[in-house]
Amino acid sequence: MRPQTLRRALLVYLALLLPIAWLATKYDPYQMDGDGMAYMDIASLIRHHQWAGVVNAYWHPLYPALLALARGIFHATRLNELRADYALNYCIFLASVAAMLAFVLSLVHLRSRMADNADSVSGTSFGSSTPLLGLNAMRLLGVALVVIASQRELSMAKIRPDLLLQALMLAAFAALLQSLATDSLVYAPLMGLFFGLAYLTKSFAFVVALLTIALMMVFQAWVQRRKSARVIVGGALALLVFAAIAGPYIAALSKQKHHFDFGDSGALNYAWYVSGTEKMHIEPWMTNSFGSATVHLIHPEKQLLARPGVYSYRAEPYGTYPAWFDPTYFHERITPKFSASRLLHRDVRNAVLSARYLLNHPEAIILLAMLLVCGSRFSSLQNTRWRTAFWLPPVLLGLAIWAIYGLVNIEERYVTLAYLLIVLPVFASLRAPQDAAESECARPSALHLTAAALVALLAFLALGESLRVSLEERRDQSASGLPAAWYAPGIFGAAKALNALGVGHGDEIACMGTIACLNDPYWMRLADVRVLTEVYNPDPQHLLQELEGLPNRQQVYSTLKAQGAKVVVAAFDPDAMTGRTPASAGWIRLGDSDLYALPLNLDAPAAAIPATQPWDQSGPAKP
Repeated sequence: MRPQTLRRALLVYLALLLPIAWLATKYDPYQMDGDGMAYMDIASLIRHHQWAGVVNAYWHPLYPALLALARGIFHATRLNELRADYALNYCIFLASVAAMLAFVLSLVHLRSRMADNADSVSGTSFGSSTPLLGLNAMRLLGVALVVIASQRELSMAKIRPDLLLQALMLAAFAALLQSLATDSLVYAPLMGLFFGLAYLTKSFAFVVALLTIALMMVFQAWVQRRKSARVIVGGALALLVFAAIAGPYIAALSKQKHHFDFGDSGALNYAWYVSGTEKMHIEPWMTNSFGSATVHLIHPEKQLLARPGVYSYRAEPYGTYPAWFDPTYFHERITPKFSASRLLHRDVRNAVLSARYLLNHPEAIILLAMLLVCGSRFSSLQNTRWRTAFWLPPVLLGLAIWAIYGLVNIEERYVTLAYLLIVLPVFASLRAPQDAAESECARPSALHLTAAALVALLAFLALGESLRVSLEERRDQSASGLPAAWYAPGIFGAAKALNALGVGHGDEIACMGTIACLNDPYWMRLADVRVLTEVYNPDPQHLLQELEGLPNRQQVYSTLKAQGAKVVVAAFDPDAMTGRTPASAGWIRLGDSDLYALPLNLDAPAAAIPATQPWDQSGPAKP
């Protein structure tokens, strides 16, 4: 592949990516969870200007603000808001592609600049062995890895901010590399801007921003030997702009928590996953569930009954399911303590998850192995005294991000950015051998073409796989008769049936069991209700059996009724809900779902109706 051919291939790839990514978005199936519903609730608060509820130490506001904007553009209601959310995620995906192109451009620019500087200092021709992958080949590779990530852990059907965070942080790292590659001071404040927006997306960016600014200053002073005044001014500009963007929200959080606070999600997850603190429904007297953390709860959940555990969330004024709307509210003043044994145990597990992630992303590893077998080599540091180590800043930052998550909890969507920051500089540092005898596949001049062809093949295969999956999901949707891929008949049907019972528009209800309350609670939001009371049961498979064996079952129902809950909703196996046993009697199936409602404060519950299409907004529920 000649350079002009590769340039055309990149343009064709980007042109094909637009419609294929839209098909992937349009036909991505329903993937809602409790995290997504919390972001949706915050978006609704933004649309209604309820700013006190928007300030949240666990979920940050930028992604919900974009959700609110998309819903305003599409005039979305609760019954079709996912259509607007999918469209927003498509736009965020395109922004992530643009950020990747900018990052690769900056990486290649820094590579060229540092090679030229090394030549001038050492008096040798570092460029005699040219980089194996040029700009367009690196662009194809970078975009292909973004496409692969969108197929696996960053699906556009997930209502989560991880893809937005990746786009903003890639843009920030692109500005970092440009700041290192040029003498201009423009890129340092631009980096601060993107990091500020990234912080408003997830609090994790706060730590990364400070690490990046420090690394930029150290690299410029130690490796690039720049003047101290220039280094200090660049770092100060980046920090000032970052503080200007992130500062107001940090101030609002600190005022809410009565101490300096930039977000509690990291500390809380450390307590859950490392310290061993109970994650759900912890009470001040549950000392055996504190793990190694210090727990002095300010406003714990109100326990109404001990066995089974019945809890009230009335103290939290916001959220469809307040227990997960702001987890830091009911868990405030949990302070994790360092425990070497617990941390080691967690590190072993996270090492296994890291290996699993790499095995789930073998394409880049296989490509790298093929290029090395064919004779490509990594850039030599000999006689350059690190003056050509363009790859060092992104690789160090990628390792730092991976290590920070590795101390707490590794999920694939968390470490994808770290993976990109490590892998792309590795490929950018490859060079063709100067001696033809070192190449197993081709002459050094032909090895460049071979490498470009392999990268193009990887990229177009990834795009083709995305198209194949999209068309397969389209066929499945057509065969099942769904009006849209995001329409989940059971969840939407349960919400409509609950409305038909006379429950909706801000009514208070109760839920029972992990499936109904936590695993997929979107039916609550669709029905426009608030779950303020919960009967906790973490075992999703034997809920009916445990309910049947409860000696105080009527006391549980009376407790829920006294709280004002109109119904209690739980998930059961329909085959077991015969109505002929005491535990199954009185429950009304909600549509064709596994969810059932037991009337508590309904005078004359209406018969449940079947599910309707998402554009049919008749009935008592209000959007």
